[in-house]
Amino acid sequence: MFAEKVYVERRERLKKQFQTGKLLFLGNDESGINYADNTYFYRQDSTFLYYFGVSKPDLIALIDIDEDKEYIFGDDPTIDSIVWTGSQPKISELAGKAGIHHTGDLSAFRKKIASFDKQSVKYLPPYRGEHFLKLKDFLGYDVEEATAKASKELIVAIADQRIIKSQEEIEEIEKAVDVTADMHFAAMHFARAGMTEAQVTAKVNEVAIAAGGNLSYPIIGTINGQFLHNHYHGNTLKEGDLFLLDAGYETPLGYAGDLSSTFPVSRKFTERQKEIYRITLDAHYKAIELSKPGVNFKDVHLQVGGVIFDGLKALGLTKGNTEEAVANGAHALFFQCGTGHLMGLDVHDMENLGEQIVGYAGVPKSTQFGLKSLRLGRELQPGFVLTIEPGIYFIPELIDLWKSNKTNADFINFDEVNKYRNFGGIRNEEDILITETGNRVLGKPLAKTIEEVEAEREKAF
Repeated sequence: MFAEKVYVERRERLKKQFQTGKLLFLGNDESGINYADNTYFYRQDSTFLYYFGVSKPDLIALIDIDEDKEYIFGDDPTIDSIVWTGSQPKISELAGKAGIHHTGDLSAFRKKIASFDKQSVKYLPPYRGEHFLKLKDFLGYDVEEATAKASKELIVAIADQRIIKSQEEIEEIEKAVDVTADMHFAAMHFARAGMTEAQVTAKVNEVAIAAGGNLSYPIIGTINGQFLHNHYHGNTLKEGDLFLLDAGYETPLGYAGDLSSTFPVSRKFTERQKEIYRITLDAHYKAIELSKPGVNFKDVHLQVGGVIFDGLKALGLTKGNTEEAVANGAHALFFQCGTGHLMGLDVHDMENLGEQIVGYAGVPKSTQFGLKSLRLGRELQPGFVLTIEPGIYFIPELIDLWKSNKTNADFINFDEVNKYRNFGGIRNEEDILITETGNRVLGKPLAKTIEEVEAEREKAF
């Protein structure tokens, strides 16, 4: 945990946003894989971590604005649980580390919440099954009601606070990015033709576990990098393949790193691979150059789309006016996702609070293919931490669909594009902090240029 004063100050800032009411925070419980005692890796709710710092199942926190009191409720360990899991602190000890002086068991919480006018209870949108069950039990809401009655006032207050990263948070994220970079270098130094994707992924995972934390999301490690979230690891690497790795480390405090790299399975890139790689790198550098306070990240994304379109135009794959093409979404045949997203305690920061509120400050998102996948479309502010990850992806099924429907035919040379249908995909990704004057790339630098990547690949042979 951070120092006690960090959590006290965070809660004080939150409380100033409310004149009355009860702020309810449901911690996460353990979840069985195939029976109750064989559980998935436990991860505490991020907002609970932010305000209370305690990573333990079966906890509920309450900030009573009316009484000006803060509580953590949970049952103390029994001798049976200690036999299986070892010595454990009492709830009061855990709460004290976050500056909470009022505690009780779960039965005490039931009595307290039963005494409230349920209309006064403000909570965040539920996203796990146990949250819905608890809201039904405590407040009598069914699934639809529980979702509908989540407090927008609380969502906005928390999103506005969590979105600006404090110095201790930035330091923690940099720790995550440093280990994440080591994960990517491990893959570059290990992968060889004849290995499976699973073997490379295991090496990447090993680095995260050895550092004392865990993965911040499931590893994408694939020779089919054209598919954006491909978690299949059963293919065998071959000479001439590109290997795309998207992997991140989560520190014990829950902060995420999120990097991507693309490297040849062979010692060197082919000339065709170099041509596409250079375009993605140009787009990457342009995105970093443009990302600064006062700039809307949606505009950054659209300009990056123009860089990609122009680069492919030089190779004969696209045609026509670039600005018009990007406005029509023609670049999305090759760049279907967003240029980046917010990051912090969650790899997609606060996504459970609602993308329109967090990523767009309440402004409706576009429904255009490609642009609708941009998770961040608001004015950047100092203290934002976000990813930069433009890429180029040749998806055969998408190429065929657009060609048959004549989608953006004025801007796409489909016969030329079809020659790349088995190319795969390329993405580089870094994490940046928006500063008062621009931005700063966080953590240990990855190998990004063709020369740097090929130099790292030599270490595998």
